Amino acid sequence: MNNKHVGVLIILLASIMWAIEPILAKISFENSDFLHTSAIRAMVAALTAFIYIVLTRKAPLKVTRQQLSPLIYIALVGTLIADFMYFVALSQIPVINAVIIGHMQPIFIIAFGFFLLKTDTLTKFDYLGIALMIFSGFLVTTQTVENLFALRFGTMGDLIVLSATIAWATSAIVMKKYLTMMDAGVISFYRFFFPALIFAAYLGMTSSLFIANIYQVCIGVIIGIGTILYYEGLKRLKAAQVSGLELSTPFFAAILAFLFLNEIATSMQIIGIALLFGGVYLISKKEG
Repeated sequence: MNNKHVGVLIILLASIMWAIEPILAKISFENSDFLHTSAIRAMVAALTAFIYIVLTRKAPLKVTRQQLSPLIYIALVGTLIADFMYFVALSQIPVINAVIIGHMQPIFIIAFGFFLLKTDTLTKFDYLGIALMIFSGFLVTTQTVENLFALRFGTMGDLIVLSATIAWATSAIVMKKYLTMMDAGVISFYRFFFPALIFAAYLGMTSSLFIANIYQVCIGVIIGIGTILYYEGLKRLKAAQVSGLELSTPFFAAILAFLFLNEIATSMQIIGIALLFGGVYLISKKEG
């Protein structure tokens, strides 16, 4: 199996992890809340990454001063802020909404790369792909034709996920720019370790440093493994290929949400998923 095939398999496995996470989070919220679940998740994910580093013995935890700043940014913006906002939104909106909006990252990665980093110029395929993905978001958040004609374009929860998506996009850019050569386990460890310290301090002060349910632990293990797989995949594939493969997540999430949460995707949301695929295909076209 060559390097590209390994990368494809790794990203597909990570996509399954992304799909399982919101399902378990919703179940966890039945006897906990988004703050407590986020805290336990971060601590368990950091532990999972640490165990991975110990077992593989691929790299030490020591980092350089130049690597520390990007790691702190990814930890605070990508995990403490973005992941927390995602969990807040999950307590308010359906899983399919959160997952689809979360997978609109390519829009913001391209935008930041063009306007801030002055990297690639945008092609007609980029513009068309971005337009399709934005329209996809409208279809998913409005859910029905009646809502669309009434100009009801989603809820505050949808807006919170969108904000989290922008934060994730900036984290992805920082990782690709400064940490590509760093071991995936080490990146994953520090991504969750710094937020885990903050969360642990808060839970300690509020006398809530305990595990409320097994789902919190499962979420931490799953997202820890998923993050390691994601970073390993990024090293083996182009960013556009990773974005395309990650679109398997909405399908897995829609199926799992139906089976375990009785959430049913509307016809407009299904069309939205298809348009999301089209958008990523067009954005990837210039690399083909």
